[in-house]
Amino acid sequence: MNKKVIIPALAGLVSGIILTILIVVTSAQPVMLKEKQIPHNFEAAVELIETTVMQKGWTIPAVHNMQATLANFGHDIEKLKIFEICHPGIAYQVLSMDDERIVSSLLPCRLSVYEKSDGNVYVSWMNMRFMGRLMKGSVPGAFAEASTATDEIINALLNLSQ
Repeated sequence: MNKKVIIPALAGLVSGIILTILIVVTSAQPVMLKEKQIPHNFEAAVELIETTVMQKGWTIPAVHNMQATLANFGHDIEKLKIFEICHPGIAYQVLSMDDERIVSSLLPCRLSVYEKSDGNVYVSWMNMRFMGRLMKGSVPGAFAEASTATDEIINALLNLSQ
């Protein structure tokens, strides 16, 4: 092949790869994570999350108070709690199979409630449906089910808090 053809072709290929990486990096967060503002104070939002999660048939194996945790290390942040939420039936779909247990590091699902410096309270969570599409086996179906249920929890939370 001619150098006049190979060099521009390689430059185009490298440029395309770099552009693709930039697009993925800049668009990944909005696709992978969701956030909604809650029209309530932090304490009320925490209570609503606890109540709503339980009403929807999920459990809360752990709650991480990140403001308190970081304060123990001399760092000051706004109020922030991370709720680990679990639906045992959905978790069982993937954790009961050896080849699917690799996704256990993504479980349980998590909801975060936090204040921002603007004084407003927000809830965020991972887009499990999107994450599931990147997997194989029973994971896409289980993660889609978890995503639907998590979205229902958030919608109920927003409806309760208005």
